[in-house]
Amino acid sequence: MASRAATMPYLPPQKRSHEQVSRWVEDVLLKEARAWVAVHDSELLGYAALEGDVLEHLYLRPDARRQGVGTLLLDEVKRHSSGEVSLMVFQQNTGARAFYEHHGFTVLDTNDGDRNMENLPDMTLRWARVGQESGRQTT
Repeated sequence: MASRAATMPYLPPQKRSHEQVSRWVEDVLLKEARAWVAVHDSELLGYAALEGDVLEHLYLRPDARRQGVGTLLLDEVKRHSSGEVSLMVFQQNTGARAFYEHHGFTVLDTNDGDRNMENLPDMTLRWARVGQESGRQTT
């Protein structure tokens, strides 16, 4: 929640409490997705969650940004993917867009916001391992 507030101030206020979000993570996210956490000295720095080949979440504590933690998490996601990963990002989230572009993601499509609950313009990004094309190995 701190990451969301710090990096996406344009989003509407969070309607769910910390307890509700924590319960959702335990009851839904951890049961439906593969998740990785970054920890240093017993402190959670961030996490990533991959559902199928879709990166559903990659969040870092605001004080853990720009230290390589996001790259480590993303590398883990890529390593455990089928060879391609897609994700959705708000068009306004220029920091995230630059991060993913730096790590080889390209834009698949853009949308006016009718497919997300915030109703904000978003885009789908995709990364594919070299030699991968739409889930098939190329020769």
